Amino acid sequence: MNIEIPKISDFPPGEENAGFAQYFTGRSYLATLTTNKDLNVPLANITFEPGCRNNWHKHTGGQILIVVGGEGLYQERGKPSRHLKSVML
Repeated sequence: MNIEIPKISDFPPGEENAGFAQYFTGRSYLATLTTNKDLNVPLANITFEPGCRNNWHKHTGGQILIVVGGEGLYQERGKPSRHLKSVML
């Protein structure tokens, strides 16, 4: 099935995230932004279809979220969820 992904930023949406589909409800798309191992941090753009949800997981080195389009919820263990929304400048 060919799904049209709307352009919401200059970051590429990537390919369907089939390798991690078991951890999502709905479709997500993954675009690796760099493979430079000297950075010592993965850098990728993840695009979620409306209603897509990611299961609980952890990032041992931490995680930085930058919302460039749309909105959603983010929650850390033991804390209330936070509403994340892109801001058009």
